[in-house]
Amino acid sequence: MVVLESEQFLMELTRLFQKCRTSGSVYITLKKYDGRTKPIPKKGTVEGFEPADNKCLLRATDGKKKISTVVSSKEVSKFQMAHSNLLRANMDGLKKRDKKNKTKKTKANFYNSTTKRQITQLKNRQRI
Repeated sequence: MVVLESEQFLMELTRLFQKCRTSGSVYITLKKYDGRTKPIPKKGTVEGFEPADNKCLLRATDGKKKISTVVSSKEVSKFQMAHSNLLRANMDGLKKRDKKNKTKKTKANFYNSTTKRQITQLKNRQRI
């Protein structure tokens, strides 16, 4: 995985969107990052690691190429504005989903969709 600067990340992300415009998907993940490169040990001594700054790790992939960047808390507002503009510009190829018709269940619809045998069974259950 390639860790890029924020400006380079946005340029590469634009290229990923252009490549996947007609077919394919781009997956973007976002997570809190404390700068730790090694996993926390389950047992034993804990090293004195103190995160200096809250950071954010962004990853993007199209299934073949992976890119990532780390954004510090000082740069978040600038990066977020550029990232949102990029997403707005490149999300024009989305398809609208067909809405399903939801009809209310009335007694007439209920009796039309069930058989006479089912209706008598339901009535008998209610009498008990």
